[in-house]
Amino acid sequence: MSKLENKVALITGASKGIGAAIAKHFAAEGAKVVVNYASSKEGADKVVKEITDNGGTAIAVQGDVSKKDDVIRLLEETKNQFGGLDVLVNNAGIYDYLPIENITEESFHNQFNINVLGSILTIQESIKLFGEKGGNIINISSGASNSPLPTGSVYSATKTALDAITVALSKEFSGRNIRINSILPGIVETEGSTAAGFIGSEAEAQFVSKTPLGRTGQPDDIAKVAVFIASDDAAWITGEKLAVSGGVYGF
Repeated sequence: MSKLENKVALITGASKGIGAAIAKHFAAEGAKVVVNYASSKEGADKVVKEITDNGGTAIAVQGDVSKKDDVIRLLEETKNQFGGLDVLVNNAGIYDYLPIENITEESFHNQFNINVLGSILTIQESIKLFGEKGGNIINISSGASNSPLPTGSVYSATKTALDAITVALSKEFSGRNIRINSILPGIVETEGSTAAGFIGSEAEAQFVSKTPLGRTGQPDDIAKVAVFIASDDAAWITGEKLAVSGGVYGF
């Protein structure tokens, strides 16, 4: 039997990168998947098509997770299509690496609104669908929460906040059969890191040289761990922060 057979999973920010990989791996393990996107309908539809072409079940639903009305609609669509929810993956996020002198109110609030408030809003609505059976929440954090990089003060702060939410809620959910964990990726080769000019750069080479496993991560590296955390194989794991970084962000 597949690890996520008959589970319903919502992955936010799943039109590309790590979110897309998680959606595909979840579907391959038997989950019915909701592929959320904010603006890239083309990307989300492509992920859905790949899943359905391989015999899986998925739908794409637009929604800005930083807006409560969008989140309510996103969860309503999930319930209407699949009857409930078992797994929430908070993957939607943005980053804006800026020197302290260049940080603006807009940049600050955009990052906190999506990375932190967005996760809170999706959790609030998702636990309503979990009901008495309980559920599973995975927050995609970052190794930057543990080891902040220069010019990443605000981004790192959002991910540190997300990890604090994970730990606090693991205790708040006591007795409700809801597990919640953070995954902290290292540097991963995605559309975003490529567009930012990091992939293939001297900075990437320096980063890899400090990584015990000697390479940049791939979205599949994160997705496979997400499958494990979402499955019953991890039934006694909650409130944890798992670094998946090739060793560079080990605790």
